[in-house]
Amino acid sequence: MKILIIGGGAAGFFAAINIAEKNPSYEVTILEKSNKLLSKVKVSGGGRCNVTNARSSPSELVKFYPRGQKKLHPLFKVFSTSEMVEWLAQRGVQTKAESDLRMFPKSDSSQTIIDCFQGVAKKHNVKVLTNSAMNSFYQKGEKWRVETPHGEHEVDKLIIATGSSPSLWKSLQKFGLEIEAPVPSLFTFNIEDERIKGLQGLSFESASVKITGTKLEDMGPLLITHWGLSGPAILKLSAWGARELNKSNYQFSILVNYLGELNSEAALSLLKKYSEANPKRKVSNYPLFDLPKRFWTQLLSFCSISTENTFADLSKKQQNKLIEELTQGLYKVNGKSTFKEEFVTSGGVKLSQIDLNTFESKKFKNLYLAGEVLNIDALTGGFNFQACWSAAWVISESV
Repeated sequence: MKILIIGGGAAGFFAAINIAEKNPSYEVTILEKSNKLLSKVKVSGGGRCNVTNARSSPSELVKFYPRGQKKLHPLFKVFSTSEMVEWLAQRGVQTKAESDLRMFPKSDSSQTIIDCFQGVAKKHNVKVLTNSAMNSFYQKGEKWRVETPHGEHEVDKLIIATGSSPSLWKSLQKFGLEIEAPVPSLFTFNIEDERIKGLQGLSFESASVKITGTKLEDMGPLLITHWGLSGPAILKLSAWGARELNKSNYQFSILVNYLGELNSEAALSLLKKYSEANPKRKVSNYPLFDLPKRFWTQLLSFCSISTENTFADLSKKQQNKLIEELTQGLYKVNGKSTFKEEFVTSGGVKLSQIDLNTFESKKFKNLYLAGEVLNIDALTGGFNFQACWSAAWVISESV
């Protein structure tokens, strides 16, 4: 039995390893167009590799997949995060969960995962061909033929795990598979605004962000960057709103509540109480609500509050303006930036085209698809990798 996997990334490698382990007599080959293997694994988690998540319940996991959601529930019942942790442990890789439930190798190095995968692949005689682009592929009876610059492969099973690939999607579309047009997901918001200018690196533990004119709203840590705003609160919105924000050409407005669940009425009441208790204190010297001092003083300037003003000096108008900026600050977004080096796409082969029990194409026998070539994407936290591991596992079981 000859198996060919197109794509030397997370899903491709994991499928190859498990097929080869379970079937020593099979000839398993990975075809990678570049000379880089497992490149997304390498950069994930800032080079630490956010390999999965500590949440293991399928019902909990599906909540983190804007594209996929409940359709993935049966998949995670078969191979969930706990199975991935056990799989790694059995091959000598110990993992750890952090407070936000992201999971990393204990070594804090993505190279640990790469070495594990490549070592297991070598042990089970998986052939890896780099700098081998797929020129074309076609079905011949129940077999598949794949043409490359270095020759032709005729195989019994073809697994496509290329990640986001516009050229491949066009080819699959010609075959008759339905494709959801790809758009970026997981990106930061570009904002030029004097309220946050020069404050890159400052963060807020829990902020609420709402995209005006939509139902899109989320809460979480918020980070000021050179380009605008990022952090989990922004990234979650970019994922859930990926298609809607693409239609707006990434020109939209957001309302930011830096105080999280604290609304304007409650915040104003706390400000007034503090002012009454500490009338002689200079406002600029005492940031309220545990806000970063540099942000506080910059916002005071925006609200026309002098560095010499005491809390007793604050007029009702100044108090209202300050609270409005803290709980309902309106910001204009003008474009997006890729989140670190981790680029995720919303779109790909529609899940209706795939038998989700096997990840085999419904239209073409012995053709399997896994990873970002499918219309599956998730929030940050190890969820995108888990979708790769789970689909690749199911494919290896099916094969």
